[in-house]
Parts: sequence; C-alpha cells; structure tokens
Amino acid sequence: MYQEKLIQEIQRKIDPSKSLIEVIADALDISYDAAHRRISMKSKFSIGETVQLANRFSLSLDKLFQQSDHILVKKTAEIQSFNDLSNYLEHSFKSLKEFEPNLQTYLYYSAKDIPIFYTINTGLLSIFKKYVWLNLLSPDGLELSFESFLSKTPIDSRGQKLYDYYSSIRVKEIWNDTTINSTLQQIIYFSQAGLLTAENGKMLCEQLKELLFSLEKSCMPNNDQYQLYYHELLILNNNVLVGNNDRKSLFVPHTMLGYFITNDKDSCRHAFNFYQHQLKNSRLLNTAGTRDKKMFFNKVYQKIDRYKAQVSADNEM
Repeated sequence: MYQEKLIQEIQRKIDPSKSLIEVIADALDISYDAAHRRISMKSKFSIGETVQLANRFSLSLDKLFQQSDHILVKKTAEIQSFNDLSNYLEHSFKSLKEFEPNLQTYLYYSAKDIPIFYTINTGLLSIFKKYVWLNLLSPDGLELSFESFLSKTPIDSRGQKLYDYYSSIRVKEIWNDTTINSTLQQIIYFSQAGLLTAENGKMLCEQLKELLFSLEKSCMPNNDQYQLYYHELLILNNNVLVGNNDRKSLFVPHTMLGYFITNDKDSCRHAFNFYQHQLKNSRLLNTAGTRDKKMFFNKVYQKIDRYKAQVSADNEM
C-alpha cells in the first residue's frame, strides 16, 4: 500500500507526457527493467530508494504515509562569513531559477525590510547591508569599521544575477510605514558607535532615497510587471512566494537571511490565498491617486531626511 501511494504521488508530480518507468529509472540510476519491477509491485523500494525519491520529488514522507501535518522543507545554509554570504546568494539564485525568468513567473514579497533584491549589488548601500548582516550573523562580529570593510571587500557580482532575475518577472510587493526602518536604524547605530563616518552615513541615506525614487518612478498604472501595495495594518514578515501556472515555492524566514523553502502544494496554495486576501486590503500605489501615492513616498523621504539630519547632528556632538 505504501509503495503504491508513493508511486501515485510521483506520477502526480511529473509531466504527464513522460514515462513513469523512465523517470524512476533516472531518479534511482537503475535499469528500465528494475524500475518496471518496482512500479508493477514485483519488487519493493529499499529505504534508501524511498528517501532518494522523496528528496528528488520534494515529497514529505510523514504527510504521505502518516497523514500528519508535517511538510518537507529545504533550508538555506547558515551565514558566518563573506564566502558564506556569496554562496547564499548563489544558492538563492539557483532556487529561483527553477522558475523561468519571464513574465509567466510571479513573485509576492511581504516586505518587512527593504527587499533583499535591491541591496545585493555592488553599490555603497548594498555593501553596507552586507556589513550589517555579517556583524549580526558572524559569531564573533566583524570588529572593524565600515570603511575598513569597504576597502577589504572584494567585488562580488553574484547578487547582480538575483537582481536581474527579479527584474525579469512579475513582482507584487507589500510595504508598510516601517519597511525602511531597520535600514535607517542600522545607519544610525553604526554611526553612533563610531564605526561609520558621517559622510558615508549621509551618503547611505541619499542612496536609500534614490532607491525609493526609482521605485516611485516604476510605480505606474500601466506597469503590470512591478506593483507596489501599501498595507497600513499588516505586520509583514519577509515571506516570499514565487510561482507560475504549474507550481509554486514558499520561502519562509527563520533567521535574518535564513529561509525554509517548501514546494508543498497545500502550504503554497494557502500562502497564495493569504496574499490575495491581503492585497484586497492594501492600496495599490500604481493606480492610487496622485495624492495617496505622494503621501506614501513623501513620508518615506521625510523619514530618511530626519535620519540623515541625525547623522549630521551626532557627528557635530
């Protein structure tokens, strides 16, 4: 019974035009005849083969055999060094590349912080975010100033691939009034700690404002590829849902940059429905009136200016 259920679940996962026997043979690296014997129940999958198939087709054995509420997830690697961060970006890109980089692919982003796709290139703001992440994730901290980190950090283009991918698909972001707060607070913290010069602190504020200017410019009624929603009440959590007409993947944060990734159909469907409900309770700034859109962005610009002025005031003191 269990083997039959496993085979049925694999058959639901694969392209109907493909031969199930060939798929099993390829997955287990066994002969066509050996795969046929297993599918016809003349021989059984070993424990190792069962686990191998579950991993290959993202199946939860708990859910399949015990009817429990468990789901199968992958997790990103822990980050403790610059190399770890570079590898994280590379693996994140590979996870997303399972979905073609075209307008048939959509992505929903619950932006508790500024979406990571905007802060992973080689600009000053992106380097500062890497500096913050490594300070918070490295067991011993970096124990050096941002300027020293800036001079020692090699140029890494892996993040650019993620940004290019993000720019090629349909994106719906949900923001609120606190989305930029953590980045601004990080600038103030390291400035007050004497680890960030006032000049670079003010420059970071200006780059943050330039980023928001570019998003405001993209936030147009005829731009279906990029849509920005403003939600006044929802507590955002940096969840990411990516999908197309065939399947979906849900990325759920468990540490600052660490994510659990699941392709579980029920979980992804519930997440998709949750996003649809929240979008109905949000204001789509692309199509909002000039007054509503300007109110949102002007509040953001004014907040950035206040933090920039605080960096200058702290420096004078």
